[in-house]
Amino acid sequence: MRRPPAAVLFNTPDIELWPATLLRARANRDARVLARASWVLRRKRDGRYLAALLPEGLMPLLPDWRRTAGLDAALDLLDTSPSSIPSTPPDTLPVARLQARLDGLGIEAHAYAAHTGLSLVPEPTWLAFAGVDRYLRPLWLEAKAARAWARMREAAWGDGIVLEAISGYRSHDYQLGIFERKRARGLDVDAILEVNAAPGYSEHHSGSALDIGTPGEPSAETSFEATPAFAWLTRHAAEHGFAMSYPQGNPHGIVYEPWHWRHR
Repeated sequence: MRRPPAAVLFNTPDIELWPATLLRARANRDARVLARASWVLRRKRDGRYLAALLPEGLMPLLPDWRRTAGLDAALDLLDTSPSSIPSTPPDTLPVARLQARLDGLGIEAHAYAAHTGLSLVPEPTWLAFAGVDRYLRPLWLEAKAARAWARMREAAWGDGIVLEAISGYRSHDYQLGIFERKRARGLDVDAILEVNAAPGYSEHHSGSALDIGTPGEPSAETSFEATPAFAWLTRHAAEHGFAMSYPQGNPHGIVYEPWHWRHR
């Protein structure tokens, strides 16, 4: 089977289908397999590689991978996934299991939405490759947002400004992991909610939002507002369809985030 000519991330509730060429090998054996693979099944909960699609069939990369929750949906998708960017906009994934995850954090969904004014954000069924972020990780965005990001970076470069993506699409599972890691460091949920949207309510889930930085500046710090890059964004981002989501005094109760912009 030939490698997919276009880089697309296909999405299921539990597992992502990644183009093998965009994944980093985590062991020598993985490197040999990925070199011959077209697609890799990647578990969203912990990022583990489950199996790779080779010309001769699926090659396991994790013991007991066939017992992974949601595997059937991912295999069905693998059987039908095209080798180029789909011609139709993505659908969205179901969010039925989200309440159980919020319950585990002590967050009641309706009360949280009413208090913050934030809406539930489903994940798209596919995303487009939008280059790499500051850390050389693949950046995934909704296709229109990916094209707009490329145009905006090019326009900024023409004005002598370098814009870097810090992060783009994040799954519900990834957002839940942020909460779990911060709780493990001793933070309570209320303190985390001042900085991070609850799982299921982050604009990053949509693939239309990204955090933006510039060389020499730390990631996701308010000091970004003092940079020429931020000044350029305040003047020109709207021309490319982007707006800052959480300005000072925003009604959602989220701290000021001059780095967080969403394509509208």
